[in-house]
Amino acid sequence: MTELPVQTTTRLGLVIDLDICVGCHACAVNCKEWNSGGHMAPLTDLNPYGKDQDGVWFNRVHTYEAVPEGGTGISQTIHFPRSCLHCEDAACVTVCPTGASFKRDEDGIVLVDESRCIGCKLCSWACPYGAREFDSDAGVMKKCTLCIDRIYNENLEEIDRVPACVSTCPASARHFGDLGDPDSDVSQLVKARGGYDLMPELGYKPTNKYLPPRARTRSSEAIKTAPAVEALPTHDQPLLQWVDRFLSR
Repeated sequence: MTELPVQTTTRLGLVIDLDICVGCHACAVNCKEWNSGGHMAPLTDLNPYGKDQDGVWFNRVHTYEAVPEGGTGISQTIHFPRSCLHCEDAACVTVCPTGASFKRDEDGIVLVDESRCIGCKLCSWACPYGAREFDSDAGVMKKCTLCIDRIYNENLEEIDRVPACVSTCPASARHFGDLGDPDSDVSQLVKARGGYDLMPELGYKPTNKYLPPRARTRSSEAIKTAPAVEALPTHDQPLLQWVDRFLSR
């Protein structure tokens, strides 16, 4: 089995703001485009328009309805981007029988050496976050690399040396930096907003953090003092009624 390195002070990772993610999937699409020609290329797509599609995506966005505890308050639609969390105690690394899955000493990024991967899928079974992707065409495991071919590319302007998902996010819901440095912008953001680990009880110590969505509430006083609005046209379709209400805000 593969041993983890002694953790260095540098821990590169992502901070994702669930309060402003709009679920547009731009991060997933740009990640796919960049990495189709990058370090882990190609990202296979088999039968993409048929009945049984099979492909590799490093970023996936899930959407949920969150209901406040106790059933009071306003429910929210939460868009939840998911990718490798580059854990400090990465189970996907320690379970690998060939050393193909490894964690870098210099920045804490977890990668896969495809030349050593035998496609046994032990890493995907060990990962509780479902972040591993099996390329059935190449017969190897693939995963998010934090775009190491971008963040260390001196041919790019410094502002562009961020993961593809960060560079393309239209809402600026994704942030990249050194989470091992308590004074970095991302660490300060986590501290200010109460950023948290995903499933911390498992003990894997993920590097990536999530910023919680703010509660959506309307006080009774605000409702009482809200200006009156003209009656809206009625529609037989509930969806159109909702659109009318939304656009009239």
